[in-house]
Amino acid sequence: MIYFDQAASSFPKPPEVIEAMVKVMNEFGANPGRGGHVLARRAAKVISQTRIKAAELFGCSNPKKTLFYPNATVALNQAIKGLPWQKGDHIISTSFEHNSIRRPLEYIKNKYGVSVTYIEWKGNETAFIQDIANAVQPETKLVAMTHASNVTGTLMPLDKIIELAKRHRLLTLVDASQTAGHLTINMKQQGIDMLAFPGHKGLLGPQGTGMLLVESDMDLEPIHHGGTGSFSENPNQPDQWPERLESGTLNTPGIAGLYAAFCVYEQRKNENVPRETLLTKQLYRGLQEIPEVKCYGPNEGEQRMPIVAFNIMNVDSQEIAMILDSHYDIAVRAGLHCSPLTHEMLKTTDQGLVRASLGIYNTEEEVKAFLQAITEITAAYNET
Repeated sequence: MIYFDQAASSFPKPPEVIEAMVKVMNEFGANPGRGGHVLARRAAKVISQTRIKAAELFGCSNPKKTLFYPNATVALNQAIKGLPWQKGDHIISTSFEHNSIRRPLEYIKNKYGVSVTYIEWKGNETAFIQDIANAVQPETKLVAMTHASNVTGTLMPLDKIIELAKRHRLLTLVDASQTAGHLTINMKQQGIDMLAFPGHKGLLGPQGTGMLLVESDMDLEPIHHGGTGSFSENPNQPDQWPERLESGTLNTPGIAGLYAAFCVYEQRKNENVPRETLLTKQLYRGLQEIPEVKCYGPNEGEQRMPIVAFNIMNVDSQEIAMILDSHYDIAVRAGLHCSPLTHEMLKTTDQGLVRASLGIYNTEEEVKAFLQAITEITAAYNET
């Protein structure tokens, strides 16, 4: 199969990731932090070294504030719901948000009476930043935003937005689901207060892993309460990090795989032009040459994540994805991609979009085969 759904979950995984996970399962599958025996200590060491590596890679000053969750969605929920909210508070976000940000924002909007402004991206960076500046109110407390659109691959002008937020003393939360593993991110240098990302996308790690990194001195109220392995005599959740914000047994095999993925990423993160970037440009150019295909998102000369979103005439996107799967053995994602505001902005809510997303293991031959498939599908619809 040609797998062009890397923005959902990367596949295949580096052999180092698989080997690390199997090693835990075969050699020391004990609970980390839940015992003093040798197997528990080995498991705890895996957790500790992964925190340290995450802090190094993403510029987080304190490894104890690198927190493990099952995915980026839970990490974002902890970040958003863990802040102290009160009626009248205001949040700025964007029209590109995945439901993993939008739904927690709507939850606290309804629960606490806060207001949320979603800034629409109109393709102009200067106007976008000015719209954010105009949205700032005395009650504004947080800027919560994606680093890049999971639908179109559009990259947000993150540094300029954070600079604006810092001038107004606003907290910042960045969803790096589509950029972690593709772009260099340094929380301390860029001024990011909270960063959330999954392990299973661009980082090439396993599913069931995600992290929330906190750089500032803020406190967060835990959204989960329970066993932390230490401070067990206290009936309340402990104050110490990371225990305060991590309840229950951690996914040691997954975190071991994530550590291996971090190490693989560390070796390739300074590539001049990543392989997937070149392939994405080839894919975009090829689709642009097919008259019946409409592409969405950045133009060829603009930076984008390895995502190309498109439609064929007025054909439902799910139908195109089904044909690619059943007749060509090609996997893509179609529909609304858990980002309805984006589709409202693009006016594609009814049709959805076909999303082809690439990774480091895809090839030029696969791109050519994909373009041939789209050419044939388009020709078939022209005949009907």
